[in-house]
Amino acid sequence: MLQIQKKLTNSFYALLSLPSTAMGFALSIQISALSWILTTKYNLNIHEVGIVWAAGPLAGIFGQVIIGLISDKVWFWGGRRRPFILVGGLLASLMLFALPNIDFIGNAFKVSSLLIVATIVALTLDLAINVSFNPTRSIIADVTPDGTPRTKGYTWMQTISGFFGVLAYIIGAIFGNYVLIYFGVGLVFLFSVIPTLFIQENRELEPVGDEKEQVKTKTQWGALWRIYFAHGFTWIGVQTMFVYIIAFIQQKLNPANADQTGQIIAISFAILNTVGFILPAFVLEPITEKLGRVRTHMLCIASMAVGYFLIVLFCKSAIALYIIMAVLGIGWAAVVSLPFAIMSEKVDKSKMGFFMGIFNLSVVIPQLIVSLGIGILVQQVSDKNFIFVISGISLAVSAVLWLFVKDSANEKTS
Repeated sequence: MLQIQKKLTNSFYALLSLPSTAMGFALSIQISALSWILTTKYNLNIHEVGIVWAAGPLAGIFGQVIIGLISDKVWFWGGRRRPFILVGGLLASLMLFALPNIDFIGNAFKVSSLLIVATIVALTLDLAINVSFNPTRSIIADVTPDGTPRTKGYTWMQTISGFFGVLAYIIGAIFGNYVLIYFGVGLVFLFSVIPTLFIQENRELEPVGDEKEQVKTKTQWGALWRIYFAHGFTWIGVQTMFVYIIAFIQQKLNPANADQTGQIIAISFAILNTVGFILPAFVLEPITEKLGRVRTHMLCIASMAVGYFLIVLFCKSAIALYIIMAVLGIGWAAVVSLPFAIMSEKVDKSKMGFFMGIFNLSVVIPQLIVSLGIGILVQQVSDKNFIFVISGISLAVSAVLWLFVKDSANEKTS
């Protein structure tokens, strides 16, 4: 075991954050570049783009739940999380490399349909991300003591991962999506493989508290279902933005060419994610101490709904979009930080890997709805403001549903 791990130094927390950062960076590339490259290089229509995006949720439905459950129990290659991080990181880097070469891959394997090849590549990429994401988060809990050290581990993960997520969009905005993709190939491989080889896992996990603690952490299924539905409507709106914003930009902002379209997308998501990784630790956490996590989250989600309607009413230029993206970042900051904290207090802590996977269903099922259902509507509706009308309504419904969720301090276990 490295001395930095024994002493839990800041350098170890940084090292521990890199595998999750790798998967977050791969996801950022997917969000920034997938729709762009499919429409501008391969000339797929917006409905076909939605079909390709559907591969991700399908991978997530099976990937995170199954891998979360398995990685709680197995041990090989010197760890329970290590094998999945290594395999997932390698696959993710290979599929990122494949994204700009879908036509070459199709020709090499004599597959004439670009849609089929693109779907296979997207499915494998998202499966790789889903294989790794759960273990990269779970390993932090495995190798840090309960209490402040574990909180510090997740804080470092969020900060470092968020920084590199923003870096992804900045690279895309300045140098273009092709540079972003090829840069990501190397970063995802290095950050997922090398740190994992130096992090030593314990073969036996520490027991989770005494019998009294086990009772306190009994799974509250009623509360979980309310959280799932509220979070699910959030992701219907957010995913609609991620997948179809390119159609809005092309129609409403009239970019000069494909590169400018990609630049607008990259800058927009860079702003969204900058607000998203700065606010949780420095703004939202102090607010939660006064208002509670659920109420804070509900207000942030409501602000995001307002932001989507502002796009519909006032977004006539790229600058206006950037300004409103900063507003949307308030809600995004909550989405990427508070729901898991709320959920984690309502489940049996000894099965956290499994419940992480279950919680992910409230993300991937809405993503599937967006890809297969809303994509058809976006294709048929002439006015692409419709994209953000859907997003605004979904976030408004989510905010209302969060009113029915209580903070654990005010709720008895079931």
